[in-house]
Amino acid sequence: MILVLFLFACGWIRPTEGEFLRIHIRADSNDPADQAVKLRVRDAVVRYLTPIVSGLPSVTEAKKAVESRLNELKTLAESVLRANGFSYGVEVAIKREKFPTRTYGDKTLLAGVYDAIVFSLGSGEGDNWWCVAYPDFCFATESEEVEYRSFLKDIIDKRSNYAKNV
Repeated sequence: MILVLFLFACGWIRPTEGEFLRIHIRADSNDPADQAVKLRVRDAVVRYLTPIVSGLPSVTEAKKAVESRLNELKTLAESVLRANGFSYGVEVAIKREKFPTRTYGDKTLLAGVYDAIVFSLGSGEGDNWWCVAYPDFCFATESEEVEYRSFLKDIIDKRSNYAKNV
């Protein structure tokens, strides 16, 4: 019980089925060109999805909005590939996948199985990129900076400051 309260106080989020919609983009290979085009696909997909999922009232609505646009998402990803000289295809689907623990700003999403919009570029066997599409933890504008923090260090620092002031 104390561990659960500790995790909650630290901003850690327990995976609850159906509360999140993640995004997962798999590169064709680990070749630098395939990895670079994966990031270009990511940028185009994030720009496209941000106004669609932002502000929706529930993950159910977000999934519906994305499901109705799977063909558009595939066409978008394929156009990025073609514009960059790649001829392999793209598969796009909403699937349940296992993800490791990941921190987004002040929230940490614990490892678990989540619904995800999965993009497989070509063979999909290269390194991948993933984030949370809904709620939009990682759909930040280019001007926003990512800050990495240690929750344990924050707690220790707070205790140290408290002890100094007592």
